[in-house]
Amino acid sequence: MPPDRIVLTNQFLIAMPGMADETFAGTVVYLCEHNENGALGLVINKPISMTLGGLFEKVELTPPDDERSAGPVFYGGPVQTDRGFVLHEPLDASGGHYNATLSVPGGLEMTTSRDVLEALSSGAGPRRVLVTLGYSGWAAGQLEEEIGRNGWITVDASPDIIFDTPVEQRYERALALLGIDPRMLSSDAGHA
Repeated sequence: MPPDRIVLTNQFLIAMPGMADETFAGTVVYLCEHNENGALGLVINKPISMTLGGLFEKVELTPPDDERSAGPVFYGGPVQTDRGFVLHEPLDASGGHYNATLSVPGGLEMTTSRDVLEALSSGAGPRRVLVTLGYSGWAAGQLEEEIGRNGWITVDASPDIIFDTPVEQRYERALALLGIDPRMLSSDAGHA
C-alpha cells in the first residue's frame, strides 16, 4: 500500500447535502473495511419497517427476550439486501469470534453468519448490536473519487453514535464529531 494512501476503516462516511445518489442522501455509513481493493460499510441511520424480532421470526429463531426485539433492522446499503449483517462490539478475549466475522482494526466486528443470531436468540451474544440487510460497497478508487467530488466527509467513528444515539439524531451527532452544524453545510464544493 502506498504511504500516501488514506485508509478510512473504522470511520464514519457522512453524506454531504446534494449527494448525487439518492440511496445515500442523509446517511451515515460505518466503514468496516477500506483498502486498495475498495470499501465495505453499513448505513447506520436508515431503519426499515422490520423489527429485530420480526427478522428472528423470519429466519426461524426465537427473538431475544429483551428490548432489542422491538428495535429496528437497518438498510445497510444496496448490495446483497437479502443478507443480514450484524455490527457489534468485540467479544471479550474468552469469547472468541463468530463464524464469518470481520474484525475492524481499532473498532467493532461485523458478522454475517447465523451463529451470532443464534447466540442473541439464546440470550447470549454481544450486548450492543446493529443489524442490517444489505451493505454498501465501493470498487477500488470509487470512494476516494466520491469524496473528492464533495459527496462525503469522514470522521473517526463513535460506537456510542451507532448503538446509543436515537436514529433520528445520528446524522447530526456524527457531524458534531467534526464540530459541524448541518445547517452550515453547502452542497457546493469550494475551489480556491
